[in-house]
Amino acid sequence: MLIVYDSRTGNVRRFVDGLGRRAVALAATQAGELQEPFVLVTYTTGFGQVPDSTAGFLQKNGHWLAGVASSGNRNWGDGFAKAADRIAAQYRVPVLARFELSGTGKEAAQFLQELDRLAVTAGVQRNKA
Repeated sequence: MLIVYDSRTGNVRRFVDGLGRRAVALAATQAGELQEPFVLVTYTTGFGQVPDSTAGFLQKNGHWLAGVASSGNRNWGDGFAKAADRIAAQYRVPVLARFELSGTGKEAAQFLQELDRLAVTAGVQRNKA
């Protein structure tokens, strides 16, 4: 499944680069709409807000969103990686991961496990349709 990511400081890009999966930067997709399901990995800004760039992208492509993950900083307490929760609630998709800054190897492995589980579930649902 395609991974689309939004990174302001490079933390999300580093996390995604370490996954070894097909991924595209959100900025590279802005010109058009996607034509396939994807998972989104983004960052959290302010006190738990979704970045404007991510929100704008989802307005065009949210109908393809299958799952979301977000980075954050634990120093923000309840606002930690809150963008994932907000997006998941709005688009009714699962949160695949919340990770601090650029994540750890363990967090990346857990994200990949959830991504694979989602891809299998989505494949089963498509086959039943």
